[in-house]
Amino acid sequence: MANHRIFLVSTICAAALAACGSESGPASDTGAETAGPAAFETAGQSEAIGQSTGVTSGQTIQIVGSSTVYPFTTAVAEQFGARTAFSTPIVESTGTGGGMKLFCAGVGSSEPDFTNASRRIKASEFEMCQENGVSSVVEIPVGYDGIVISNVKSSPAMDITSKQLFTALAKQIPASDDDCTMQDNPYTNWSEIDPALPDETIEVYGPPPTSGTRDAFVELGMAKGAAGYACLAEMEESDGDRFEAIAHTLREDQRWIDAGENDNAIVQTLTKTPTAFGVFGYSFLEQNQNRLQGAMVDGVEPSFDNIASGDYPISRTLFVYAKGQHAELVPGFQEFVNEYTSEEAMGEFGYLTEKGLIPLPADRVEEVRAASRALEPMAGPPSE
Repeated sequence: MANHRIFLVSTICAAALAACGSESGPASDTGAETAGPAAFETAGQSEAIGQSTGVTSGQTIQIVGSSTVYPFTTAVAEQFGARTAFSTPIVESTGTGGGMKLFCAGVGSSEPDFTNASRRIKASEFEMCQENGVSSVVEIPVGYDGIVISNVKSSPAMDITSKQLFTALAKQIPASDDDCTMQDNPYTNWSEIDPALPDETIEVYGPPPTSGTRDAFVELGMAKGAAGYACLAEMEESDGDRFEAIAHTLREDQRWIDAGENDNAIVQTLTKTPTAFGVFGYSFLEQNQNRLQGAMVDGVEPSFDNIASGDYPISRTLFVYAKGQHAELVPGFQEFVNEYTSEEAMGEFGYLTEKGLIPLPADRVEEVRAASRALEPMAGPPSE
């Protein structure tokens, strides 16, 4: 990969954040996010777009990946740069999938040192890393996030089931609960699905296929909703691949609109489109709670406590992955890991919690801290 790349140079994010379980937390670590705006605007501030400077990994820590995790990692990078003699890490928002491709491209001064991810690394990505010589992949779970369905407060609030969500947004749906003859989704209004839902056109803005938030949304939200159809539940057991293809395929008729890798851009769109909904991480909802509201899903409100407990159904773990082979190559590599995993950063009352990250349980934090600081590499690909 060329040494000269355009990076988003981090400034302190005062507000606006990102979103997106673990064995001991909400939802499964196999979950399935977003990120990569040309500029990340928040509360009147905007990220400066770095020019091509020739900076290499040997000089400054370089981080790519999820837009959901981006604000949290930016906060750590700013703290690290202010408190140590090392350069402030350069953080680029590329989306989880894009970040993995960059991270796994190889080892050396032109390659990223860390990547943010709003879902766990896929087995195929892990294998790509190994094939390209990235043999030491250190997995750092940093906290929890929930994926919300949100609209502006001036519009009716949504109370929706997972099955209704699938019915509204799937490209194809069964002919009936017991008949899995698939048909193109005929619904144009929410109220056509259930009169209790808003009498408005279905218009949902969400992350693109490269996004970890998108992956998690279809894994945790759409798939659960699909299984609400009896015939699809049977299909999940008998033909998992076909079930996944149906459950994970969103509409392409402008009822679901890919809105790019910038979750904050979706927030801005909602303020201008009162009848629309957006799908993004909980922290963006929290940072915009004066103007946005989150829909209840299966009767559960998307709140800090409900996500931390796993009660909210669309919850996930957020990750940072470190390239262990760069520990000796990059000044401050180990110290940055130490800062990210410190009690002051990711603890229950840490500065990342103040920014909207939902912390891991105390015992899980200790486990993650010990393994991460020892730079223990993953023993093998995650099960899927």
